[in-house]
Amino acid sequence: MSDSDTSSGGGGGSERVPGRERRRFPGISSRAYEHPADRSALVALRKLTGFDTVFKALSGLLPERSLRLLYLSDSVRVSDRQFAHLNDMLRDACYILDLDKVPAMYVTQDPRPNAMCIGMDEPIIVMTTGLVELLDEEEMRAVVGHEVGHALSGHSVYRTILLFLTNLALKVAWIPLGNVAVMAVVTALREWFRKSELSADRAGLLVGQDLRASMRGLMKLAGGHHLHEMNVDAFLEQAEEYEAGGDLRDSVLKILNMLPRSHPFTTVRAAELKRWAAGRDYQRIMDGHYPRRDEDKNTSVSDSFRESANHYAESVRASKDPLMAFVRDVAGGAGDLGSKLREKFTGGGGAASSDRSQEKSQEKPRGKSHDASQEKSQDPSQPPQGGPEPDLP
Repeated sequence: MSDSDTSSGGGGGSERVPGRERRRFPGISSRAYEHPADRSALVALRKLTGFDTVFKALSGLLPERSLRLLYLSDSVRVSDRQFAHLNDMLRDACYILDLDKVPAMYVTQDPRPNAMCIGMDEPIIVMTTGLVELLDEEEMRAVVGHEVGHALSGHSVYRTILLFLTNLALKVAWIPLGNVAVMAVVTALREWFRKSELSADRAGLLVGQDLRASMRGLMKLAGGHHLHEMNVDAFLEQAEEYEAGGDLRDSVLKILNMLPRSHPFTTVRAAELKRWAAGRDYQRIMDGHYPRRDEDKNTSVSDSFRESANHYAESVRASKDPLMAFVRDVAGGAGDLGSKLREKFTGGGGAASSDRSQEKSQEKPRGKSHDASQEKSQDPSQPPQGGPEPDLP
């Protein structure tokens, strides 16, 4: 695409687009860039007959009209006359991802850098002034593509529900068990939404087609505008240290730190995006080989769940996290789970385990005779014969 292009994703009229050549993906399905866990959940929801109708009917209580009026009255609507450079990026992103209708975009006064795509019937994109002032043109292009990816995937509906339920949880906190019930749903939605952020990061890369700009944007979200003080390789090393460092206590703390968040940690997002960009899936999309939207109706739910399960199994195998290593040991048939847990949490227990092994080796059998299967069951590295198998994750 070049400056001479005038095609638009649905906005009509002439379009100012960047001079740098970018590939366009006609008819691309959101399945092309969606994270496996995100994709399987969305495919399952879409396959439920009447789900969207019922869901939107129940969601009629949500103040969507109030949200739209709020941004219309107290924010700046992006157009050819206001934040024109953002309008160009928005139309360009919709053109590249072949989104038929260009969503409305607003810039709202807030020093915290943030952006979101919300709305039940029609998505709207909201950018804060903190984000607009923080990022350069190419970094902002990736963020705009990120939000358009949310719109194409249909994430805005569930994002709106999440915002509503989060506010509701605060209002019913005084009701016994009321907050617990709402927060159970909120926690599940947050887990899905964190995966959807990884999907949208991929969409941002497909729109910007500049991995370095995507990396810079994530670094700025973590460390501010002092880009000259930061280094991409060192930033990615933080992600590796975070994923591999510590013991089981750190693994539990990671989970607890993540639960209240709607977004994954920025170092983790950067590492995930770089891995995807280096893989063949991204290259196949760039070469024009990707799922089409008109094939979505033929998508198999079971295939998507199978792909998601395979992804998680591979993640467990490849993970350097101590908790995941422990899960692998359990799945592989580790023997004394109590000793292993004590060892993982305390970092010791080796001498005590050795003493217990020596004591067991010195014990004399009380029975008159033992067959081969009984002797094998006494091996501390094997589970007792007839006893319960270790639970698989």
